[in-house]
Amino acid sequence: MARLLGTLRSSQPVARFQRSCGLFPAAEERGGSGDPAEGPRERGACNGAGTLRCPAGSGRAAPGPQDCTQKYIVKNYFYYYLFKFSAALGEEIFYITFLPFTYWNIDHSVSRRMIIVWSIVMYIGQVSKDILKWPRPLSPPVVKLEMRTNAEYGMPSTHAMAATAISFSFFIATMNQYKYPFELGLAAAFVFSTLVCLSRLYTGMHTVLDVIGGALISAMLLVLLYPAWDTIDHLLLTSPFCPLLSIVVPLVLCYNYPKLDYYSPTRGDTTTILGAAAGATVGFWLNNQYAASAYPSRGVQPGFPLTTSTAVFVLARFLTGISVVLLARWAMKSLVLGMLGYRYRFPMRDLAARRRLEVEVPYKFVTYSCVGFTATVIVPRLHELLGLM
Repeated sequence: MARLLGTLRSSQPVARFQRSCGLFPAAEERGGSGDPAEGPRERGACNGAGTLRCPAGSGRAAPGPQDCTQKYIVKNYFYYYLFKFSAALGEEIFYITFLPFTYWNIDHSVSRRMIIVWSIVMYIGQVSKDILKWPRPLSPPVVKLEMRTNAEYGMPSTHAMAATAISFSFFIATMNQYKYPFELGLAAAFVFSTLVCLSRLYTGMHTVLDVIGGALISAMLLVLLYPAWDTIDHLLLTSPFCPLLSIVVPLVLCYNYPKLDYYSPTRGDTTTILGAAAGATVGFWLNNQYAASAYPSRGVQPGFPLTTSTAVFVLARFLTGISVVLLARWAMKSLVLGMLGYRYRFPMRDLAARRRLEVEVPYKFVTYSCVGFTATVIVPRLHELLGLM
């Protein structure tokens, strides 16, 4: 068992998976046996399909802040674009579009459950990374296609955790409400989470054990949370303490995030997630307390065909809503950073200052709380005014 775990935690299976999908370091293509098990070899200066600026020393116990140039060659562009797209399904661009889309066009209760599960799972995953402090795969032999996340530790893969949580919570929340084949829903959830998991190997960001561990932890949390779904949902909608706890508890968790000897984006990402969930939760509570108008059935209903008129309404709601959400994010980000810059005497573009605890946590929490609140309260009111309900 120890030997198996050691193999799953090593970089060689990741490198072999990349080679099998047509992704090679430029130096390896220039000369050499091509066996990733041979370990480090010189990075060549020959022409490749791409060049990546990535943190040097990425195989050390602590990710380093320095930069190096890593060139790579892509021989199979189908896998390249498939896994690059799949990796984006675990990024902010996916969350800020899919979760609001679910609220506006599918079902409020499904959206609420997904957001709560997503925020709990992601917080546990992010904190676990900085407690365990397991390094990411070595490069070489692994080709790394991302730079930002290389400054974080590896275990568990939060992409794998989020993909498992989002896909299976959506499946569980809809399987008894909508008419579609159980096998189809299960297969869709499995394919979605598998593609995201494999993308973390292809991009060289995680070992096999990181990905398996992330998926299993997420599945375990889903099993533990499922029996309490209805109770949690009821409390979020009806408890008079919900707005206060939705703001105070996440803020306490963010300010008491595990400290590291160097800057890592995990604290900022965690604050973003908890802030968005806090704003959305307050929005859910307000809508329920003041009996806000709910979206009628004119939306996406799994198991039913999408008519042309419904598709127009769905598209109009989404484009209007996401435009307002992005505008709110930009405006609040500028406002909060400007106020914090005035308070702590730093220019808005000072990246080092923005990474300080007293700046990063309030700036990201307030910004994304506004995003969550806008998506659940402001946008529905706008939809009602525009006749898109």
